[in-house]
Amino acid sequence: MTLTQTGGGNGSSAEAVGSGESHEGFPLLVLGAIGVVFGDVGTSPIYAFRQAIAAVGVETPGRAEVLGLLSLILWSLTAVVTIKYVGLVTRADNKGEGGTLSLMALARSTFLTRPKWILWLGMASAALFLGDAIITPAISVLSAVEGLEVVSPALDEWVLPITIVILIGLFMFQRFGTARVAAVFGPVTSVWFACLGLLGLQRIIAAPEVLLAINPVLAVTFMTSHLGVAAAVMGAAFLAVTGGEALYTDLGHFGRKPIVTAWLFLVFPCLLLNYFGQGAFVLSHPSGAGNPFFEMQPHWARIPLLVLATAATVIASQAVITGAYSLVRQAVNLNLLPRMRVQHTSETQSGQVYMPQINSFLLIAVLMLVLGFESSQALASTYGLAVSGVMVIDITLLFVVMWRRWRWPLFVAVLVAAPFVAMDLWFVIANSVKFLQGGWVPTLVAVALCTIMVTWTQGRQRLLEKTRRNEIPLTDLIRNLSENPPTTVSGTAVFLTNDVHGAPAALLHSLKHYKVLHENNVILTVITSAAPTVPDDEKVKIEVFNAMFSRVMITFGYMEDPNIPKALALCRKLGWKYDIMSTSFFLSRRSIRPSPKGGMPYWQDRLFIALAKNATDATEYFAIPTGRVVEIGTQLTI
Repeated sequence: MTLTQTGGGNGSSAEAVGSGESHEGFPLLVLGAIGVVFGDVGTSPIYAFRQAIAAVGVETPGRAEVLGLLSLILWSLTAVVTIKYVGLVTRADNKGEGGTLSLMALARSTFLTRPKWILWLGMASAALFLGDAIITPAISVLSAVEGLEVVSPALDEWVLPITIVILIGLFMFQRFGTARVAAVFGPVTSVWFACLGLLGLQRIIAAPEVLLAINPVLAVTFMTSHLGVAAAVMGAAFLAVTGGEALYTDLGHFGRKPIVTAWLFLVFPCLLLNYFGQGAFVLSHPSGAGNPFFEMQPHWARIPLLVLATAATVIASQAVITGAYSLVRQAVNLNLLPRMRVQHTSETQSGQVYMPQINSFLLIAVLMLVLGFESSQALASTYGLAVSGVMVIDITLLFVVMWRRWRWPLFVAVLVAAPFVAMDLWFVIANSVKFLQGGWVPTLVAVALCTIMVTWTQGRQRLLEKTRRNEIPLTDLIRNLSENPPTTVSGTAVFLTNDVHGAPAALLHSLKHYKVLHENNVILTVITSAAPTVPDDEKVKIEVFNAMFSRVMITFGYMEDPNIPKALALCRKLGWKYDIMSTSFFLSRRSIRPSPKGGMPYWQDRLFIALAKNATDATEYFAIPTGRVVEIGTQLTI
């Protein structure tokens, strides 16, 4: 496959998705957004305020510490989530789709010559997202189950076993799809947010002085008077905003208006009420600062809340897992990763997929985190560094979109982006102090994934260059065959190639060994667009060379399944009477060997070869019936 960047959004499609469901469908979209989009940020009250207090380093926090931390959390949520993501980033949709790879494709589409640095930023952001994806299920579920310690200290030894059982069950369930449980995500999460707000409001009424934390001066005063722990406190407070980037990642599923509505009218108010309620509780009960979320509940409510919190954290984990599937699927379609097996778990929703390799990777990594850190307090040190890195990249790419796509004057784009860049960089610095305590985990995962993506893209480019040096121009081959036609057989032969100019290796080898030619021969090239989807009337292009040869170019969006038989069926509208039963597909199966000199470093050659060997077979990836495929082996060195 070859990657071309064609097209992009205009910043209005996502809003149209939401506005299009203005009556009966709109409430359902809002409910769905509550269940899927806000799971991560919605479970942060379980541990974020507790970790911020612990970062201060005092056994009994006083009034200044409590109000200062609450003010810091309030204005972090306001600046990062409400203003940056809800108000600005969600407007940069790529034909309705959001997420870091969509933003990367949108930014690259503004250049005639695609700059590599934007591609590298997209790779880094995707790798950081996946590095963070292993943390959310671990810390969310573990922090909820730790509520058992508040219910009864004797249950402490059961926390880890129960957490492990829940996580294994969650990942084992993925193969069955999320359609059945997705219907309850919205209602359960809505109840969760309502409980957060009501339980927090009860404590605020008992200690209304906590509302003084609305004053941002208290946050500034606290930070300047606690310079020694300022970075650690900011890193802990950042836990309150992790998950905010999901607003943009899930843009294509619900549209901008439902997401914005859910955030402004339910999620944001309920989060603030709960954080302020925890602060009010700690003001009157300083000894409860160790776990204020559960400690502030009446005894009769702790077990029901524990069950609800566990359900909410499972939902939050589910959203992250499916988000990882979606991101990897996009990366594969954009040729940033090798082909992987994709199983569709819904007959009606193409976005509901299951990727066994990614699921196994996430499960193993999550269990290793739980067993290695053993508590959510320890796991909190791993959280934040990867997400803050994603946020820096998002605003950098958004700056390119504002300047080059939205045509904002350069100084205006700089004035808008600069404060967010400074804020996000400060969060990166604050979270970097946790590197040795656990922040190295997502960083190491991100570096490994970046290495894989860079190696894969460079290796593919080298293979393409080497193939082109040895290829025969397709037009020359067609002319020679017209002058000296070989024996022909009935039927249609489709030769897959990622080079639109050269003769496919499978065609050359077929002529060499079989010395026959089909009466109809199609040179097929699959292209991935920068747009998430491509309309059917733009998906297929046919170029006829003569009576025996034609070229077909199929363009898929990076969010689509590259199903070749379905796409070829569209050719019937263009005059080609495509019949799968009289068509044979010829594919080249490459055997790659490392080059003794030149090329990539030896270790990178070996890594690329290993990735190529383990890539999903092209027949399965392109949904070609195995009974219609002929594979011809070739050997190449890189």
